[in-house]
Amino acid sequence: MALSDMTLECSDCGAEFLFTVGEQEFYASRGFTNYPKRCVSCRNARRGQPRDNFGGGGGGGGGFGGGQRESFPIVCSNCGADATVPFRPRGDRPVYCSDCFSQMRNS
Repeated sequence: MALSDMTLECSDCGAEFLFTVGEQEFYASRGFTNYPKRCVSCRNARRGQPRDNFGGGGGGGGGFGGGQRESFPIVCSNCGADATVPFRPRGDRPVYCSDCFSQMRNS
């Protein structure tokens, strides 16, 4: 099947963006079966670091000495202490401070 550039709509900002043949080949080589939902600008904003399309330039991705990570305030579901976590709590599962999480993991 011959690939061709596709115009998609960003789920965050609603803008149209181009999903190029090169990007489609990249997605296929990684085994991705879904099309991207966000435009490059919204993907970069979501990651919190500057990046070009697929070259990886700019910010240090992969978690090795990269930029600042966003932290989210929580109240520990176990002890009630105020803490921060490096992910956005969804609200449907308990979230623990690092001490309680370590204790639960070790037991």
